[in-house]
Amino acid sequence: PGLNRFVSGQRVYARHDIELNFMVKRGYTIDSEETLAKIRCEPTDTIYDIYRKTNAAVDEIRAETEGNGTEKAAGALMKVPGVLLKFVMWVLNLLDYFGIMPRALLDVSPFHGSMIVTDLGSLGIPPIYHHLYNFGNLPVFLAFGAKRHVMELDRHGMPVERKYVDYKINCDERTVDGSYYASAFKYMKYYMKNPQELERPPEKVVEDIF
Repeated sequence: PGLNRFVSGQRVYARHDIELNFMVKRGYTIDSEETLAKIRCEPTDTIYDIYRKTNAAVDEIRAETEGNGTEKAAGALMKVPGVLLKFVMWVLNLLDYFGIMPRALLDVSPFHGSMIVTDLGSLGIPPIYHHLYNFGNLPVFLAFGAKRHVMELDRHGMPVERKYVDYKINCDERTVDGSYYASAFKYMKYYMKNPQELERPPEKVVEDIF
């Protein structure tokens, strides 16, 4: 639960919902537009629920012809004269600092949420360490890369081909300590090795006590 905390106004808060952000390209060409998809998850969601919500978000974006809320908000900012844009951004930063950003903006902001995920594997490249943004409250940035094949020796000394997907994670160290992150990564490793555990809801939902 602590991984879902965020920092605002030099204070740490527990988030009430789980929001997953990821970028979606409308096509497969270099010039294809890219926009934000944001899905809201429940603590009781299974891997099938996440799969369904993700596909629905992607399908909705690719069916849109006039752009979604994120694109419209960015377009509106780009129409602000340069001499006023700095003032507008200062106001947005001030609202964000005090945690009073309008919900309509939070819903379309790629800088606010529980986590942002980038799939560099779809571009055929390895993952990168992506910085956390100074604006917004995203505490975790996860990037995973393309599948790679490696020849290794099994426990009997025989050569076998194995497939790997590498990932890199940047975390906000202000929300929890290193021990907490280490425990979270151990859970993540366990579920990667035992994905069947994600096919059913958890027996108990642990709320953040922060």
